[in-house]
Amino acid sequence: MNGILSIYKEKGYTSHDVVAIIRKVLHQKRVGHTGTLDPEAEGVLPVCIGKATKVVEFLIEQKKRYLAIAKLGISTTTQDHTGDIIESKPVDFDKSKIKQVVQSFIGEYEQVPPMYSAIKVNGKKLYELARQGKTIERKARKVHIYDIKITSFIPPDQIELDILCSKGTYIRTLCADIGAQLGCGAHMSSLIRTEVGIFNINNSIKLDEFKELVDQQEIDNIIVNIDELFREYPSVTIKKTGEKALMNGNKIHFSYIKNKHEAIKAHDIIRVYSDCGNFIGLYNVAIEGEEFYLKPLKLFL
Repeated sequence: MNGILSIYKEKGYTSHDVVAIIRKVLHQKRVGHTGTLDPEAEGVLPVCIGKATKVVEFLIEQKKRYLAIAKLGISTTTQDHTGDIIESKPVDFDKSKIKQVVQSFIGEYEQVPPMYSAIKVNGKKLYELARQGKTIERKARKVHIYDIKITSFIPPDQIELDILCSKGTYIRTLCADIGAQLGCGAHMSSLIRTEVGIFNINNSIKLDEFKELVDQQEIDNIIVNIDELFREYPSVTIKKTGEKALMNGNKIHFSYIKNKHEAIKAHDIIRVYSDCGNFIGLYNVAIEGEEFYLKPLKLFL
């Protein structure tokens, strides 16, 4: 089996738990997830199976959307509701001021990763050091908030946020940073990941549903083919005469392409299919002298 399953991870499971269950149910070793969700978080977790594990790095790079609730006035050790309270402050629940501060985070900003994270420093995960009561200096990293909206004000001290962001963004840190800007502190009280690239809540299934579909031999109906991830790129088909070069991962001369106009129009990345319709991979359109050819970028043979 090769493709991507969009799993709705429920609370209580680690991302590794989800992968382990899918491996066991499908009796398949090549399974990998595309971005950790904490046990207390829930939502969309694309899982790559078989040859699709080659696209994990691509999916990790995709924009992600979250629905989070930030509780103002209370700061915690973990920046979420599972940590110990560090400080409590009164909250001025001024909607206009809160909205202004929240929207000021749109764009690129320097975010300091939390101590309770899996980032490694000198070979040790930060959360391991945090559990030992240690705090070490962390370098700020650039993250991008493409959009952030307050979807609900929940008196007396909570706001619901809809966030579209880059990979590597810690939403609990964003909540804490919003609280710091407001002068009252904050922590994240709940988190749902609603989108990862083309995957969203509506096309994701829970683990129990996944098991039922496997039992009913209907799992193929919801597996997303690898090439679906790259549908924004134009596609070409290679003639049978070019199949040897194709299967060997060599560059492909334009004379082997059935629909050359699509390749010429592309200028950059293009999807390549064999004569019988199998997706081979992504190629770059390149020029050597006066000759056009396709150069392999990512193969899924």
